[in-house]
Amino acid sequence: MNPPPVPPPSWWSRNWKWFVPALVVTGMALIAAFILAILGLVFGMMKSSEPYQTGLSRARADAAVVAALGEPITPGYFVQGNIDGSAASGEASLAIPLKGSRGAATLYVEASKQAGKWRYETLVVALDEGGQRIDLRGGEDSAGEFGN
Repeated sequence: MNPPPVPPPSWWSRNWKWFVPALVVTGMALIAAFILAILGLVFGMMKSSEPYQTGLSRARADAAVVAALGEPITPGYFVQGNIDGSAASGEASLAIPLKGSRGAATLYVEASKQAGKWRYETLVVALDEGGQRIDLRGGEDSAGEFGN
């Protein structure tokens, strides 16, 4: 009498050695993509805000900043700080890295929004080399307002 035939191995028993690591790597890639999407959304919202745009345009237009950093002046990727508020009121506190052909700096923006209008308490470029600080609020009225 012959022994019963051995059934062929299942798909799982043949393929688990590559399937499990592939599943783990795919899961880690999905988690990393989710985190990067959240960071992109947050940084995108900060960079599209009025305090960010106003601060960056003032820094690019200031002769002392251009002389110290060189042109073109480009913002860094990792903005630090926060922006809170609604259409009528809010607060912003940002540290924006800047880079030019001759040097680097950090643009500090602190602003509050009342009745739909931003007021800038701090708008300063701090140069990385030498520690010089350039105040960008020189063209404001006594209320600290300019722009929109």
